[in-house]
Amino acid sequence: MDWQGKTAFITGGVSGIGFGIARAFAAAGMNLILSYRDETYRAEAERWFQDRGFPLPRFIKLDVTDRDGFAQAADQAGKVHVLVNNAGVSVFGPTDAASYADYDWIMGVNFGGVVNGLVSFIPKIKAHGEGGHIVNVASMAAFLSGPQAGIYTASKFAVRGLTESLRFNLAPYKIGVSLMCPGLTKTNAWDSALKRPADFAETGFEPTNRAELEQFGTAFDLGMDPLEVGQKTLAGMTDNRGLILTHPEFAEDFAEIYRMSLDALPQEMAPEGRLHIERLRRAANRAAAEGQLIGLEDLT
Repeated sequence: MDWQGKTAFITGGVSGIGFGIARAFAAAGMNLILSYRDETYRAEAERWFQDRGFPLPRFIKLDVTDRDGFAQAADQAGKVHVLVNNAGVSVFGPTDAASYADYDWIMGVNFGGVVNGLVSFIPKIKAHGEGGHIVNVASMAAFLSGPQAGIYTASKFAVRGLTESLRFNLAPYKIGVSLMCPGLTKTNAWDSALKRPADFAETGFEPTNRAELEQFGTAFDLGMDPLEVGQKTLAGMTDNRGLILTHPEFAEDFAEIYRMSLDALPQEMAPEGRLHIERLRRAANRAAAEGQLIGLEDLT
């Protein structure tokens, strides 16, 4: 797709990775609508566009967990070709200590925010009939787990599964769908725990230690420039890639996942009936990727 003149809606588009994507899209000639929560970041983003002579984006204040607010934002946006579900929180702590509030907050933003974007915008992108693209921003945590990131990882695994399935559903409408999984990026994502909403105050994690968190944040200073992440996202969209990986340093991890997965398979023959069902599943997936609508009748 030629992105010149197309309109993109980016959640969390005024800072971090979202702003990197916005800058890459602006350079490609796209019209931008950026959601935000922080007025300071919005003002800084506006100055960036003014100083460089780019058309000013439209800014919409939005909490991505607010379903009514998201629906209103979609109505205000008008015709949109590209949706980037980027907004999220990076909150860590031992999963065995987590409270319901920890689950509700992290899953509500990182997974629920994506759901709200999809429900609000997919019918509108379908309706104008011009095609488009959806990018769901996850993380390398969609593939890699760790002892301090259980709920965060769960949220990103969920976005991964949803996105991979949605790609099959939207191919017939010429709407591409990509899962974008960045690695370490130079952002302020480390400070999410300092912005915890009062409604989710009952955490099971230890009280936030600002000095410890700031030390953790020094790792982010070594991260990739968000603009580079944005440029790689744009390139992946242009190629209509289902999976966009921006960082090269994870080959060892993927090799280990591959080996562990194969090693976990029982070394025995499967009965023909089950093999037949899996062949049908693979064929249906290939047909869906090529733009065919698939129903339950295609799976048996």
